[in-house]
Amino acid sequence: MPSIVAKSSCPKTLIDGDVNDNGGSGKTHIYLNIYDISPVNNYLYCFGLGIFHSGIEAHGTEYGFGAHEFSMSGVFEVEPKSCPGFSFRRAVWLGTTNMSRSEFRLFMEDLSEKYYGDTYHLIAKNCNHFTDEVSKQLTGKRIPGWVNRLAKLG
Repeated sequence: MPSIVAKSSCPKTLIDGDVNDNGGSGKTHIYLNIYDISPVNNYLYCFGLGIFHSGIEAHGTEYGFGAHEFSMSGVFEVEPKSCPGFSFRRAVWLGTTNMSRSEFRLFMEDLSEKYYGDTYHLIAKNCNHFTDEVSKQLTGKRIPGWVNRLAKLG
């Protein structure tokens, strides 16, 4: 079950170890995990289209953004490549960060204040907008354009 990311809910286990999952190199890989929202993607994908959900994976945790009716964070965390309700399609390497696990968690908590569940909008502010902002801030690069193409067409 996904857990909501908010400043008041930072689990102690995430900040105690403060260990990178990068073998001590000082850099942690950032991945964009892409999911099919609908089986129709199997047909649309070959035309460069699809309806996708995406999440950001770093330090062994995946972060995503979703809708709910409350005025609180819609950012959540799950096991990588296993977001409930979606079929994992592929991962795209976005780059690296020098942030430790606790620094990355604080970064996500701060960003989650801009992404409340009741502000989610399928076209203007969806999960792919969230992952694009994370990618731009961490790597200076955008996520691949095809991931959010249908929102741009809408």
